[in-house]
Amino acid sequence: MARVTASQLAAILANKAKAPSANQSTHVTKESSIERVLAIDPALRNTGWAILEKSGRDLSAIAYGVISNHAKLLHSGCLVAIREQLVAVIREHSPTVCAIESTIYVQSFKTAIVLGTARAACLIAAAEHGLAIYEYAPREVKQAAVGRGAAQKDQVAFMIRAMLHLKETPPADAADALAVGIAHFQNADAGDALGTLARRV
Repeated sequence: MARVTASQLAAILANKAKAPSANQSTHVTKESSIERVLAIDPALRNTGWAILEKSGRDLSAIAYGVISNHAKLLHSGCLVAIREQLVAVIREHSPTVCAIESTIYVQSFKTAIVLGTARAACLIAAAEHGLAIYEYAPREVKQAAVGRGAAQKDQVAFMIRAMLHLKETPPADAADALAVGIAHFQNADAGDALGTLARRV
């Protein structure tokens, strides 16, 4: 039997103390976790989208843009384009959740149907990639960006640029999508449960 000196035994015991036991688990605090959201402002002709990421207290815009469909493109073609381009965004940026603006009140029944179909194309793109989807009312989104629910689009875009330290003012529809993402994170910070059925689509 090989002999173990006192110094070798001390080294073995020290290494065992440093190594984690089989019963220990790695705990990741909320502050150190990273969440990346795909935020969407749905519309048939100009759907705004944004990818925002939060790590601890740091919030940043990873990418944003507008899915623009030509006025002569049939509604069915617009829906396909919205879904396909959002799928490309999801595959490129790998968001962990999706936040979308809920349907606004409109007087025209026809307009409501069009907005609903555009929103459905967005929901399908997110759902088929396994993203949990949360919705936020338009006034709530503007409140998160500007501090009041009746803000105009140019006001939202200006404030979004300042809040996220962007080098340029984003297009209005992209700014609205960024505001949706900010609303999502603000609600999480306020302690609202992200899995609440009232918010989850």
